[in-house]
Amino acid sequence: MAIELLCRKIGMTRIFDESGDAIAVTVLEAGPNKVVQKKTEETDGYTALQLGFGERREKLVSKPAKGHFAKAGVSPQHHLRESVVDEETAGAHDVGSEITCDIFEAGQMVDAVGVSKGRGFAGVVKRHGFAIKKRTHGTHEAFRHGGSIGAGAWPGKVIKGIKMPGQMGNERVTVRNLQVAKVEPERNLLFVRGSVPGHRDAIVGIRPAVTGK
Repeated sequence: MAIELLCRKIGMTRIFDESGDAIAVTVLEAGPNKVVQKKTEETDGYTALQLGFGERREKLVSKPAKGHFAKAGVSPQHHLRESVVDEETAGAHDVGSEITCDIFEAGQMVDAVGVSKGRGFAGVVKRHGFAIKKRTHGTHEAFRHGGSIGAGAWPGKVIKGIKMPGQMGNERVTVRNLQVAKVEPERNLLFVRGSVPGHRDAIVGIRPAVTGK
């Protein structure tokens, strides 16, 4: 299993390839990530790297957290997340070392893991893509309603899982098989074709594609 690098979503723009075609890309501030802790099979039952991203003022960090970062020999980090890896990958990175975006290369397929934008309370048309009712032949007051949600005689209840209005977004989302369009290690920037989950400044995990082509 490969490292899932913590990145900050800067926004979307476009770049031009060698043939002059415009490519829509998402720009990510890809690290550097600092290895704050190692988890091993012997002590924790699994192998993982705890990665930190983003500097944080020391006065905003609790005493236990200060000790945690001091033990690793790194400055306080704003975001911490574990990346489950194999023993070979874990052995290649020491506690306190940095991992940068040069672990990726242009043309590589990656997965983007993040939290989608919260859309609030939404109806079935926006949330589930229901069709809008005809605005003729007697339809009134229910153009965007969901219609029947179950039978009256049997089972006489609303079956679980029926698509209905409710809170939309603000969920963990994984977008698979996005292509890395460009890598700029000197600026810690990663350009990924298409869109990735989350708002601007959101934290996104980028990892090599699990089911890449």
